[in-house]
Amino acid sequence: MKIAFVLFDGVTTLDFTGFYEAITWLRILGAKADVSWDFCAMQEEITDDRGLIMKANRVSPDLSGYGLVFVPGGFATRQLRYDADFITWLQTASAATYKVSVCTGALLLGAAGFLQGKKATTNPSAYELLAPYCAEVIETRLVKDGNLFTGGGVSASLDLGLFVVESLTDSVFVQQVQVKMDYPYYRAGQYSVIATKQIL
Repeated sequence: MKIAFVLFDGVTTLDFTGFYEAITWLRILGAKADVSWDFCAMQEEITDDRGLIMKANRVSPDLSGYGLVFVPGGFATRQLRYDADFITWLQTASAATYKVSVCTGALLLGAAGFLQGKKATTNPSAYELLAPYCAEVIETRLVKDGNLFTGGGVSASLDLGLFVVESLTDSVFVQQVQVKMDYPYYRAGQYSVIATKQIL
């Protein structure tokens, strides 16, 4: 599985790193064969919403070659969703088996057309902004609709990463990852196909 981490100026770093920390244990613990990942952006350097500079190792790659494409959030997404060049690039991920976002990254998946007919979530501050892009906004922390995964605000990135790991493996494996991360808060085995308030 090839994973693309989509980065952009104004990204919230915890949105990115929480998911990154969890999902990359798939390779470290040998759960999946040939797991690899790239840090993808439209320029070589991007700056997060607090001034941290990060380097992408792939600049504007065709995202169709990735099995999982992850889009984090940040306040900048509110304008970036109207950036035709960025959205056109993101649309090259249409063939990716798994599309994943956390926080307002869902607005970018929505602008790219990937949320049509889907249930999704985002940061609670952006529920109204997300509504035009999807079939239903679920006001909760984690949502899985088919192979589309969306997470709530910022720290939900950790839980989202573990949720995707569990969906790709099983509850026994994700508990191993929790131990490695020293993160006891995720409740393995307690999430349905579409997570709702009742079980979270």
